[in-house]
Amino acid sequence: MAQTQPTEERKANRRGAARLAAVQALYQMDIASTGLNEILAEFESHWIGREVEGAQYLPAEAAYFRDVVGGVVREQRKLDPMIDDALAKSWPLKRIETILRAVLRAGAYELDQRRDVPARVVVAEYVDIAHAFVGRDETGMANAVLDQIARQLRAGEFERAG
Repeated sequence: MAQTQPTEERKANRRGAARLAAVQALYQMDIASTGLNEILAEFESHWIGREVEGAQYLPAEAAYFRDVVGGVVREQRKLDPMIDDALAKSWPLKRIETILRAVLRAGAYELDQRRDVPARVVVAEYVDIAHAFVGRDETGMANAVLDQIARQLRAGEFERAG
């Protein structure tokens, strides 16, 4: 007898898929200079929830995907200096790998703008995404940067947790 997943778990999986798609879309925008409307249309019609080159892309929460991608584009002038401040001075954001830059921007956006999602969840989700694309050192750096931004923007969440 098949069991159905609880609604919260399905929502989390769809949000996780939206985050992954958002990072991939931001990466593509960065390397190919693709515009926002074009990238949203492309991902929603050809990638999200579809099989591409033998890989099945999970169904994603489309509104969340649009919010993260559009939000990063809209808030980039605010997000990039915030990320730069959290990075070691010898490694400014412009020197970071493109995929890692997308992870950091998306994570910083959610930490800044999506107060409905706990900071620790945001950091963990984007560290998991980074782990899929970069090595251990870079994943550790993403964790450190996002954790620092989280503690700066949402200090109250960390004080309450003890």
